Formats: sequence, structure tokens, C-alpha cells
Amino acid sequence: MSLGNRIAAELKGDRTIWMITAVLGLFSILAVYSASGWEAWRSRGGDTTIFLVKHMVMMAFGFVVIYLCHLLHYRQYQRVAPFLMLFAVPLLVFTLAFGQNINEATRWISVFGFSFQPSEFAKIALIIYIAKELTKRQDRITSFKQAFMPIIVPVLIVCALIAPSNLSTASVLFVTCIMLMFMGRVSWKYIFLLGVLGVVVMVGLIAIGRMYPQLELVRLDTWISRVNEFANAEDGGYQVQQAKIAIAKGGLIGNGPGNSLIRNFLPYAHADFIYAIICEEYGLLGGTVILVLYVLLFLRSVKLVTKSPKAFGAFLALGLSLLLTVQALVNIAVNVNLVPATGLTLPLISMGGTSLMFTCISLGMILSVSKYIESIE
Repeated sequence: MSLGNRIAAELKGDRTIWMITAVLGLFSILAVYSASGWEAWRSRGGDTTIFLVKHMVMMAFGFVVIYLCHLLHYRQYQRVAPFLMLFAVPLLVFTLAFGQNINEATRWISVFGFSFQPSEFAKIALIIYIAKELTKRQDRITSFKQAFMPIIVPVLIVCALIAPSNLSTASVLFVTCIMLMFMGRVSWKYIFLLGVLGVVVMVGLIAIGRMYPQLELVRLDTWISRVNEFANAEDGGYQVQQAKIAIAKGGLIGNGPGNSLIRNFLPYAHADFIYAIICEEYGLLGGTVILVLYVLLFLRSVKLVTKSPKAFGAFLALGLSLLLTVQALVNIAVNVNLVPATGLTLPLISMGGTSLMFTCISLGMILSVSKYIESIE
């Protein structure tokens, strides 16, 4: 048996999703190596090799994670959903109280010398939990009792704990949960109630930020500055200006791999603004390919929903693909100055540790659903 046939035999599930994952991973390695110049100059004296090696190791480990997660039957995730939530909520509370402050945000805790973002774990835990509850209550979800405590309250708690230090992540997660509830046939009045309560929580966080600024629990000044910068500056802030210049310089076909100029002027080009560097080097065509790949990932996941014989598999694949796609679209929108700067990474492409690993876990779960569907067809 040839190597290609062996690999194909091992990688079960939707071949298109595997292909999308591989192409995004390849883009990631090329783009991170090119875009890490500013960070390399700031912290490593200009040596980008260390970033390439580190990212390639992380990416390789991430693909191992995808493979292992896709081997596990997706119903196993349903069984551990309550335990994941019981672990996620205290972890978020601990992070708010004792987390490390990096880049003016208390999002990290240190585990054996490695920085870890609990919000990334909490995102997946909440999606799995909501998928489980929607499955469990399909015939009774029109009542307040079945919608409020089991679904609405957990969404509010997790998003409220993430929002003080990471509003963009909390917002994406909140919107994803609303969309998943809509797909799960939750009554409109309860979806509207969740939206209203979300606004109330947001107002409460703003009030806490204004009344107790010395506690530094809520990044209110950062929120206000980013909104003002977006609303009042014609070309956005410095990073957005440089991102738009990079996209303009790329033109239709780009300047070629490794030929970005703006990477030397754009802070965190390897993370939040990596899409602009891709557009500069690969042009509008390359940027369009990236956008199409995320949309195709979502559409393939929707196809799994229509074919899945079990409701949990459908909700799990839909929720995780929505989370990845919405985050990708928001990141791209920031790069082209359609929304205020958020700090969200481009899933599977931006350099990162925690975000990359949990993106890979999400893809592994989606592939687990597709593998099961494939096995019964």
C-alpha cells in the first residue's frame, strides 16, 4: 500500500474538511514565517527562524490533536459536557482574580511555565454543553423552565466571565450561541430574552468599570478607545492604516511569498493582522481563497447537519463551525476596517498556542461527526 493510500485509510471523515485544514495550515506556516519580522526584531534581534520552528512544531502537534480528536466518537464529548462546564466556570473566575496581565489584559494563567487562555477552553466547553442541552430538550424547549436555567443562564455566565478582559471573544461566543439556539428551534422570545439579558450584563460591566477603575477588572478604557478610534479616525488607528496599506500594495496577485514590506511596520502582524500580510503577498486572489475556505468549511459542516442521524452530532458540528467561521469573518473585517480592532486571531492561520490548539480540537470534533456519518452510509 502506498503512503498516500495509508494516510487516506487513517484519515476518516469528510475529505473536503481535511483538505481545507491542510491548506489553511500551509498558509499559516508561510504567512507566520513572513509576518513575524516585527516580533522577531522586537524580541529576538531579527531572527525569524525561531518563530518558524516554533510555529511548525505547534502546527504539527495541532494536526496530531485533530487526528486524535477525530478518532474519539463524538458521543463521548456529549457525556463529558457537564464536567467541562463545571471546570470552565471556576477556571474563568480564577483567571479574573489571579490571571497574568499580558498586553493590558488578564486573559492568561501559567501552567507548568506555559501561558494558557482559559477563555479558549470555555468557548468549546460552552458549545458542547449547549449542543447537549438542545439535543436533550428538543421537544420541550418552548417552555421557560426548559430554556432559561439549562441554556440561557450558562451562556450568560460564561460570556460575562470572559467579557471583562476579552470582550471580542465573549461577543463572538454570545452571537454563536444565539445562532445555535435559533438552529435548535428555541422559541424567539427566549432568544430575545437572552439578547436583552446580554445587554444588561454589558451595561453592568461598564458600570463596574466606571465605578471601580482601580480594580482593573474591566478593560473599559480599551473598549472606549477602540470604538472612538474606529468611529472618529478616517483611516482607523495605526495598525488598521498599515493593514489597509498592505492590502492595497498586494493588488490582485500580490508581491509573492516573503515579499511583504508592511510586516516591518505592522505590530502583531503574525497574529491579529496576518490576513493583511496574506493579501499583500498573495493579493486579492489569495485573500479571497482564505475567505472561501472558511465559508466552505461552514457549508461542509452544514451538510453534516443535514446527514447526521443524531441531533447532538448536528448541533456540535454546526456550533463549532459557526464559532470558527464567525471569528474568521470578524478578524478579516478588522483587517479591512469594517469593525473596531478586536484582538481576535484568524483560526488555524495566526500564530498562537492556546488558540491554535483549541481550533484543532474543534476541527477534530467536527471530523469525528463526519467520520461517524461516513461509517453508517
